[in-house]
Amino acid sequence: MPDPQMALVERLYDAFNRRDSESLVAVCDEGLEFFPVVTAEAIGRDAPYVGPDGLRAYLADVAEVWEELRITPSELQCRGDTLLVRGRVYARSREQGIRDLPVAWIWQVSEDRFVRGEVFPDPEQAAVRFATIAGPRRASADV
Repeated sequence: MPDPQMALVERLYDAFNRRDSESLVAVCDEGLEFFPVVTAEAIGRDAPYVGPDGLRAYLADVAEVWEELRITPSELQCRGDTLLVRGRVYARSREQGIRDLPVAWIWQVSEDRFVRGEVFPDPEQAAVRFATIAGPRRASADV
């Protein structure tokens, strides 16, 4: 039987890769706080993207900064309602060049909706933070 957390992550990443704001909003809480470091820095933003309007603004910023941006999750670890997703980001723009890098995300989930997300350009930094998060640990799974 498929892991429901893996299915939720796949829905989120698929919606992002298609730039489908309605599907993104459908899996995220109204109060979602999202901290995407590289895109935010490139656009000059230091505040998180919040809620449905924040997700739409994030997609607009992605379109402004990147000619192409694809995320590929590859591994999922869970501790309670906190998820560590490891994967890769392929990004291309005239100003930023081409990047194809390992990345990690930490997501907090409540009632099958994402409530907080943070991007870590250094996956080991994400792993260290994730290790300090309380809650029962579940096995890793490939996404």
